Amino acid sequence: MLNFTPLARPIFRRRAAAAACWADVDGMERTQRAVLAWLLRRGAATDYGRRYGFGTFTCYEDFASAVPETGYEAIRPSVMRMVAGERDVLWPGVCRRYAQSSGTSGGKSKYIPITDDSLRINHYGGGASSVAHYLAMYPHSRLFGGKSFILGGSFANELSDVPPGVRVGDLSATLIDRINPLVNLMRVPGKDVALMADWTKKLPLLIENSIHSDITSISGVPSWFMTVLRGVMERAGVSCLHDVWPNLEVFFHGGISFAPYRSQYEQFCDPSRMRYVENYNASEGFFAVQDTPESGRMRLLADIGIFYEFKPVDGGAIVPAWRVEQGRIYSLLISGCNGLWRYEPGDTVRIESVEPLRISIAGRTSCFINAFGEELMVWNADAALAVACRRTGAAVANYTAAPVYADGGHKGHHQWLVEWTRRPSCGNEAFADILDAELQKVNSDYEAKRAGGIFLDRLELTEVPHGAFDRWLASTGKLGGQRKIPRLSNDRKIADAIIRNNL
Repeated sequence: MLNFTPLARPIFRRRAAAAACWADVDGMERTQRAVLAWLLRRGAATDYGRRYGFGTFTCYEDFASAVPETGYEAIRPSVMRMVAGERDVLWPGVCRRYAQSSGTSGGKSKYIPITDDSLRINHYGGGASSVAHYLAMYPHSRLFGGKSFILGGSFANELSDVPPGVRVGDLSATLIDRINPLVNLMRVPGKDVALMADWTKKLPLLIENSIHSDITSISGVPSWFMTVLRGVMERAGVSCLHDVWPNLEVFFHGGISFAPYRSQYEQFCDPSRMRYVENYNASEGFFAVQDTPESGRMRLLADIGIFYEFKPVDGGAIVPAWRVEQGRIYSLLISGCNGLWRYEPGDTVRIESVEPLRISIAGRTSCFINAFGEELMVWNADAALAVACRRTGAAVANYTAAPVYADGGHKGHHQWLVEWTRRPSCGNEAFADILDAELQKVNSDYEAKRAGGIFLDRLELTEVPHGAFDRWLASTGKLGGQRKIPRLSNDRKIADAIIRNNL
């Protein structure tokens, strides 16, 4: 296949260079205030904009004082009006595409509007930014000398009566369905396979559709892609992925932390030829991209139709992007061209640097354990698990953890359900000792509760059989390439369900 990278590079160079406009605090403020002004002008004639007086605002401070923070349950009625065909509700016009996302505390799925503006400016704009920064980091890349293997979802959804012309499903399904036909020539699998809902039928077709292609990049969720890639290698009879795709150079990943999976990818990919690039993209928007070879730090995208606010998880006033503090952890709020206003997607982020503004994902606001005052976050768990795996030669396919409350004279503790790809050389109990010690290193509250075994006992590690997490996802109707396992829960609903499914 011809190498089109030299032709594409000048186009993407402009996109990467644009980030200089918000590299310092003053530039971030100018850029973000301009984005907010544009959003408010567009939103002023909507039902939501009229309710809160968008047309009267002259600055961010007016907006922040008049418009409340909101979560999905508060806007669910408005979204369902949009699904039914009503126009000018949260964003101008009629919206005909929605991303079905994980359920809220009410147990229902969320349906995030994907407007024409959000699709063009934000989602595709974010993808272009990721490629642009990658090409800037690696001037000798041949990214467009082959095809991209993109692992997507489907239009399967939980709505019983979707109006004609309305499409609801995984965000990735809409991205693939609406992609430029020219771009579609540069990717695999074909649309008919990419949008299949039945994962059991889809997996073998993904393997067959990709194994004979010249793949230069892969894009998707690390846990799900690992299943596909192992299938490709098994089908080809090789132990190194580069024996199948010699020109493979990068994995664009997101959705979950890559840390627990990095060692496994490094074992079946040639480290001298493989790079890993993280993106922060969600159903609610595309927010940040990795712009340096250093993993875990992503550049906030300030000019692609999203206005950001940050709410300190340890208390304090909500601040805009130009007033965040390095090292602090915040819950993210967004206002965007999909009609979400001061909306909390449910993610917490750590500010890694201010100039330029780079973040890392700390976890979910609803995905933590604080049953005993330990305030364990997902980034704590992922970091400790990665160290424990590295020290013991273990590899984890999936995990989740939940509290076990004090009973019968026993102190409370955490139970970790772990599905191994490769068991630890030292055994499960020794691994649990290491993991517990590493958790204490990364979380001072956990360390304090564990001190002397007075308040909290050492964690309990429970090995679950191969496929346990897939079976649980299937039981919830959420088995598929874009579905994610909740890593930490403050109750035992998920842990107990997984255990019941595997008795």
